[in-house]
Amino acid sequence: MTVEGPQNPTTGDPARAGDPPDPDSPVTEMLDLPRAECLRLLAANRVGRLAVALSDGAPVIRPVNYLFDEASQSIVFRTSHGSKLHAVLQVNEAAFEIDGLDEGSRTGWSVIVQGVAEEVTNRADVRRLDGLGVEPWAPGPKRRWVRIRARTVTGRRIVHSAR
Repeated sequence: MTVEGPQNPTTGDPARAGDPPDPDSPVTEMLDLPRAECLRLLAANRVGRLAVALSDGAPVIRPVNYLFDEASQSIVFRTSHGSKLHAVLQVNEAAFEIDGLDEGSRTGWSVIVQGVAEEVTNRADVRRLDGLGVEPWAPGPKRRWVRIRARTVTGRRIVHSAR
């Protein structure tokens, strides 16, 4: 029988809270990322998750392909009239998350942006964003732009630490 995940080094059973650490598994630590590193990761990636809470409190989380717009310090993505746009315009607050994981080494990073979400309606801004080359992956026309202004940006990285 193959057991996936950490095991108790003495018994071979699945590890439980309070079990001694496996001396062969890597020791990791959590590091806070500075804002500049978070912004670099946002600029280097293209897919993340949009999270909003509807007026009834129900969370809505959707994957979106995006661009980090350095000029406005914002996450921008294209959408059509529908659930994402409706949810964002209904609450005007959103969170956005990206991550990178290495399951084999049990390391990774995560960046979370919180801020004001709004539809971009200024014609000059729309023209500028149209020129940035963001092409939606989802089918159908996506003529509307949404922006999440990065009010709060936090990030963490799990790395191997020295024993």
